[in-house]
Amino acid sequence: MGRTFVPAVAAGAIMLVSAASAALAQDAAHAVAGGGISVPGWKGQIDASEAGRGGKLDDAKLAKEGNALHVTTGPAVAYWNPANKASGNYTVKATFNEAKYMGLNDHPHPYGIVIGGNDMGTENQSYLYCSAYGNGKFIVRGFGPAPFQLNGRGEGNDAIHKAAGQGQPVSQEIAVSVKGDDVTCAINGTVVGTYKKADVVGAGKLKSTDGVYGVRFGHNTEATVSGLTMTKQ
Repeated sequence: MGRTFVPAVAAGAIMLVSAASAALAQDAAHAVAGGGISVPGWKGQIDASEAGRGGKLDDAKLAKEGNALHVTTGPAVAYWNPANKASGNYTVKATFNEAKYMGLNDHPHPYGIVIGGNDMGTENQSYLYCSAYGNGKFIVRGFGPAPFQLNGRGEGNDAIHKAAGQGQPVSQEIAVSVKGDDVTCAINGTVVGTYKKADVVGAGKLKSTDGVYGVRFGHNTEATVSGLTMTKQ
């Protein structure tokens, strides 16, 4: 019987492709049982990339828990109430409580504040968000409607709380402010990033920092949101 030999380079490529495929499968968004939005007045939209993989809004869940919002994902999603709008100089803040850090995944996923929402719920929606991870890192990113990055994905800061371990609780107070020419993100009372409006608003970015505000969650993540408020500066 003849033997078939696979060149080392080809074998290595096959191994890399297999590893990448396994990683993608492992990190796929898992639909939430009983998903959907049960909070009156609120709406949501999953990321276009999630929809392209067959995800649906009902694969994530937004519910009320006392005075807090309880979010469980599913696909990465933004939630908002069209009545919640901010303009001019303002601060939007809320406290995010992740009762079981990485409870639905094997690595950290972020959650945070959305501002500057326009054309929400359409393929042209644009918004900016600042989100924290339970490992001491944060991300500032937007959609215009294509994604654009303002800081490194997972930038560290000592102000951001770290969970003691997987399954342990962690909380973050996140505030996004617009004042003059600056947009800032503060986490647990410390400014972790400041960005010029010129880097936030424009072609391929936000229409304006005026707009709807809300919250955003990465995929396969669960936390509650309390004290979501907007104050004028």
